[in-house]
Amino acid sequence: MRPSEIILHGFRGHPLHPPLTDASIGAYTVATFAVVAGWLGWSESLMVGTGFVATTVGLVLALPTAVTGLVDLLHIPRDVGARRTAWLHLGIMVSATVLFLVAAVLLYPGYVDGDVPTSAAVTTVVAFAVLTAGGWVGGALAYVHGIRVLNEPNASLDQALRPRAPEHGANLPS
Repeated sequence: MRPSEIILHGFRGHPLHPPLTDASIGAYTVATFAVVAGWLGWSESLMVGTGFVATTVGLVLALPTAVTGLVDLLHIPRDVGARRTAWLHLGIMVSATVLFLVAAVLLYPGYVDGDVPTSAAVTTVVAFAVLTAGGWVGGALAYVHGIRVLNEPNASLDQALRPRAPEHGANLPS
């Protein structure tokens, strides 16, 4: 397996996209709770700063998350239903990312002044709702379509945790 394949795709049974989504979703979750808490008046100056920084971290993490997701999408055969689901997931997640970018722009003045603008709070909550919908669709790729899932329930712990090279000529799911 070439190093570039590992960097973009991960190992067979150990894709890179899901753990990256966990990191970006975690940052966006912290941002959303901080922004809402600040908007409601709880340590507003601290919360707007936390929300802005967490949103920025989520946006930085969005790039490798998106790249690895796109690589996975492009490996789904064109003639399977999962590909349409993957494109829907991509569209929703790009929308969520754009909304979080707008939220960051709206949060910045509050980050400087110590207050949460209502427009930033509303945009952040809407972005989080869109993100949640995208996660739901992304979950369908793994749990309904079985994309990047090996489905080997009898594998030993050692086999389950050990990265494996891709099978030659094999396409997703793997």
